[in-house]
Amino acid sequence: MRRVAVALLACLAGCGGGDKLSSPPPSAPRQLTVTSPDFPANGSIPARFSCDGDKARPALRFAGVPAGAAELALIVVDPDAGGFVHWTAYALPPDTRALGATGLPAGAREGENSTGGMGWTPPCPPNGSHRYEFRLYWLKRPNGLDAGAKPDDVIAAVRASAGGSGLLAGVYQRR
Repeated sequence: MRRVAVALLACLAGCGGGDKLSSPPPSAPRQLTVTSPDFPANGSIPARFSCDGDKARPALRFAGVPAGAAELALIVVDPDAGGFVHWTAYALPPDTRALGATGLPAGAREGENSTGGMGWTPPCPPNGSHRYEFRLYWLKRPNGLDAGAKPDDVIAAVRASAGGSGLLAGVYQRR
């Protein structure tokens, strides 16, 4: 019984319990490049970025943002957990080319994740492996969202003005 309770708490902490996306992330032409110095595209996300490690946020790099972009928005989703949102960051200045392991550029904001908390929540699948999608969008106009926006509100704002997108996917395998 204790094992079941521990597994349930782990799942609620890292794979559910809050708002998940009610619709898939917006589609937009793929014209941005999103990379990380911490893991390769479609590769393994190291344990230090998970609930099994330091819970750190991986650094990200961006390229291909057009001159007409008003701002950038980032949505990190686990599609294998029904659209669990690990992080939303928006109102990123259009000249942002990287996000480090901590902090955000001046004026940028973070929204609520699917645990109900603010900011980054690390990969923590209940068992096996899950995919994690880091989706970057350039927006044609400012989104107007305050800090702490719900995941579906961020999706709606991005859907309303996305001009293009980029995707970095990784996999985390619990041992």
